[in-house]
Amino acid sequence: MCAMALSEQNLTDGERVVLELREHAEAVLWPFLLLVLLLAAAVGSFLVPLDDVLRWVVLGVLAVVAVVWVVVPWLRWRTTTFTVTTQRIAMRSGILTRVGRDIPLYRINDIALERDLVDRLLGCGRLQVSDATEKAGMVLRDVPRVSEVHVQIQELLHATDDGSDDGEWPPAEPRRRRG
Repeated sequence: MCAMALSEQNLTDGERVVLELREHAEAVLWPFLLLVLLLAAAVGSFLVPLDDVLRWVVLGVLAVVAVVWVVVPWLRWRTTTFTVTTQRIAMRSGILTRVGRDIPLYRINDIALERDLVDRLLGCGRLQVSDATEKAGMVLRDVPRVSEVHVQIQELLHATDDGSDDGEWPPAEPRRRRG
């Protein structure tokens, strides 16, 4: 379980958290493998006869590569969360600046599921949530147990569907006040 992206104070009356997710560990697989290679190169720099200055330059370059391509992706992974509540889907991310996007369930009109071969082997995938606005949909990458999550979101959508297809209001949208 990941750190809670939405605290109790961020929930509306009657809203409850259904799912709290972090991207699948697959998201940091390549940075982890790169870290192993960088550590091997650092150890190798001590095994090969090098001038001290050159050794420090090599170690410095390895450290910069590690920060950019290992530490930063890991921090992104640690700070990205997806929360599904009884009323919305929320995504929060950001290392220094936290950003987020919420899509109310009543605005969702499509959820696309995508799983490539590696995703299927690891049990994760991508969800594209499209809503009834002009903004681009929300993309949830590397969702663990993506098929189960997809089904749970579909169940929430059907549970809140008021069955009205009159086009006046989307299903379960709060009624607007009339003048």
